[in-house]
Amino acid sequence: MQEYKKNSIYPYGLFGINVPSRGFEGFGETDFLLMSVAKMPLYLKLYEEGTLKERVELLKEKLKGCTVCPHHCGVDRLKDQTGFCKTPYLVRVSSAFLHRGEEKPIRGHRGSGTVFFSWCNMRCVYCQNYEISQLGEGVDITPQQLASIMLKLQEEGAHNINLVTPSHVVPQIVEALYYAVQQGLKIPLVYNTSSYDDIETIKLLDGIVDIYLPDLKYMKEEHGRKYSKVKNYPQVATEVIKEMHRQVGNLKLDTEGVAYRGVLVRHLVLPNYVSDSFEVVDFLSTLGENTAVNIMGQYWPYYKAVEYPEIARPVYPWEVEKVKEYARQKGLWLIED
Repeated sequence: MQEYKKNSIYPYGLFGINVPSRGFEGFGETDFLLMSVAKMPLYLKLYEEGTLKERVELLKEKLKGCTVCPHHCGVDRLKDQTGFCKTPYLVRVSSAFLHRGEEKPIRGHRGSGTVFFSWCNMRCVYCQNYEISQLGEGVDITPQQLASIMLKLQEEGAHNINLVTPSHVVPQIVEALYYAVQQGLKIPLVYNTSSYDDIETIKLLDGIVDIYLPDLKYMKEEHGRKYSKVKNYPQVATEVIKEMHRQVGNLKLDTEGVAYRGVLVRHLVLPNYVSDSFEVVDFLSTLGENTAVNIMGQYWPYYKAVEYPEIARPVYPWEVEKVKEYARQKGLWLIED
């Protein structure tokens, strides 16, 4: 799970492309160069083709009668109307910094350039970052300012730009990306989401996002409603994760063990397995062998969790280990550190 850092926004604003995946050996100079080109961020190709600007316009259209996320609130956010996510056109950012607490393939040895967006399109009763996700702490910024933040993080040595809770602000992110590329952004883009995403929005990110970092919370509809206050969570999340995997495939690492492409799924084990953990593993195994997953065991009853007796305690280590062992048996690639 994320760790939240306050008061570290860079209001204004180089290098960081790394090289092949697991099993790198016997490569010559030509192979090395080919792999280096293959690992360039996907969005650079779209920019060169002129397609990235088109995606910006298509996504901004979704802000009118908003259909950016599955809530489909229908408000005109370009006119500063707000719906479930409480976000008009300007995005609210809580913090931006080099995060060294993410999974090793994401943080690498220099840190992940993490941007925490305020508000959220879910209402998880146990959210450890509820001050920003549900109380909205943060600063409103323009896409141009967000572009400057991305460039500043790259300048500080970030391996990637890690967008946390992006589902409700995708159009603004892609607009910011367009401005940032014009000024030299060239590190991978990480889409770090709860997976309550609109499928058409995710399809418009094809060729833009390099690394998807989705959380798969539950596999039962009633659990999504009870603990995260959204409907159809399993159906929505599994559909978008399949699409993410179609776009970028399994997680790929360079020679230093840093991710440059692919999907890494997170799953937080909740007490008494109300997170449907074994069903989650079953689904992930359908994506194919070596699907990367981080089975997380750091649950703590934050925020309103104490109001729900079945999750009003920390998760037990043996509960987590049973899920990990099952994931190994199913052929998943466990990311553990």
